[in-house]
Amino acid sequence: MTELWRALFPSLRLPLGEGTVWTVALTLLLLVLATDLLTPSSVVVGTLLSASVAFALLGASGRATWPLTGLGVLANLVAGVQNGLRDGWDSTDLLNRAVSILTVLLVGVLTWRARRASERAAQLREDEWQLTRERTLRQLAQDMGGPLGQAEFVERAALALLHLTGASSVEVGAVDRAVLRAPHALVSAPDHGPAGSRLGQRLPLEFLARPSGAAETPAREVWAVDGGNIFLARLRRPDSGDLLIILTAPTTPPALTAEAAHALQPLLERTALLDDLRESRAQLAERGELLRDLVYAFSHDLRTPLMANAMNMHAALRGAYGPLPDDYRATLENGIQANETLLALAEQLLLVAKYESGEDQDTPDEGGRVNLRDVVLGVVGDLRTRAEERHVTIETDLEGAGVAGRRHDLRRAAQNLVENAVKFSPPGGTVRVTVRADDEATLTVQDEGPGVPSNAQARLFQRFHAGGAGRGTGLGLYLTRKIAEAHGGAVRYDRTPQARSVFTLTLPLAPEAVHA
Repeated sequence: MTELWRALFPSLRLPLGEGTVWTVALTLLLLVLATDLLTPSSVVVGTLLSASVAFALLGASGRATWPLTGLGVLANLVAGVQNGLRDGWDSTDLLNRAVSILTVLLVGVLTWRARRASERAAQLREDEWQLTRERTLRQLAQDMGGPLGQAEFVERAALALLHLTGASSVEVGAVDRAVLRAPHALVSAPDHGPAGSRLGQRLPLEFLARPSGAAETPAREVWAVDGGNIFLARLRRPDSGDLLIILTAPTTPPALTAEAAHALQPLLERTALLDDLRESRAQLAERGELLRDLVYAFSHDLRTPLMANAMNMHAALRGAYGPLPDDYRATLENGIQANETLLALAEQLLLVAKYESGEDQDTPDEGGRVNLRDVVLGVVGDLRTRAEERHVTIETDLEGAGVAGRRHDLRRAAQNLVENAVKFSPPGGTVRVTVRADDEATLTVQDEGPGVPSNAQARLFQRFHAGGAGRGTGLGLYLTRKIAEAHGGAVRYDRTPQARSVFTLTLPLAPEAVHA
């Protein structure tokens, strides 16, 4: 009946509203009833009362079915009684009236069952649509997974939409003053030839916005042109031209295309954030590289005059320029010490620049096998005189420990730890230096200094942070951490219950040391 109604009244949309169903059905019922009352009993008109009952099938719900069935039966009874009183009671007429009543009841039952079947079919179609929708969106999310910039998003979206919609081709590009521009992507189905690209071309007006006569779709952002052969969708970009999606001959319903467009919109918004982040990172990397180059050049160029200055002062102390008064010698000795401090700073700046540029982090084992015990012995020997000047005793307990790495860098890491311990130890204090080789090589430096405040320990190994009571460059412990990490190790700080500071440097043992 639904197909018949659509054929007879193509302009009306089904299902009809409840008000329309009742109006038409009651009108039809009254017309049939009036005809039945005015015609002889021998003319079987009562069966037509079932038509008003069947009309309930065209409604949005089945609530009118049983009331109309009751009215149809009642109308049959009224017409039968009236005709019987007028024309007399005849067995044939009574039989025809009974058949009319049964017809109305049968049509009512069949209409109700058809309604139930229609509702179940509609529910099955809805469930199938939901499954298709969820499967489509899940597949789209998988295809669009991972961090994407806008160019990557456009390429991935075009390919994903080609698979999801079954289109012969999908083209995605940015619209700038009615011209399709980059970011742009065009993909075609394997069983179709390559599609013509619209990149750099002026788009028709119907491609830029929904025409007034375009086919309706569930979303305003999706519309059809070219007789429904091409579907278009727009993805909004707040700071630039929108992205236009052009699908040629898609096989999926337009509603599914609209769902896919809605799912892509938040993903596109995240790509703008990622592009901004990448641009910021690139700018920071460029600035960081420039700063490292400046530090490297400054430190490298600073070493030459400092070393020349040190040679001249040492020569003067040896009498190369004649005898010197005691106050001049003291001044030269202070100058030499300050010069050594500047040379050490220049060296640390060079190492920091190298490690932060990644120059020395990829192959820490290129230096070969290094005995950490020998490195620490050299450091202690160089610092023992300074420790004696401060009345600090250095005690050592060193085991042989082979590690893979660069001797110069490992020496700098160990020197920073021991030098700090001597620097912050009180007069009469003791610095204990140990090296152990168990599962890993461990250098421990313990001193009796004031320690690091608890609120400063979290930043102790960060750049330009001096954790002790005295002033420093803030590079020593930071550089020690970078060297340790580059060699696969770590460095940490602890405070013992006996109020001693302990710095521990751990490094992996070299393969020869593991098998020894």
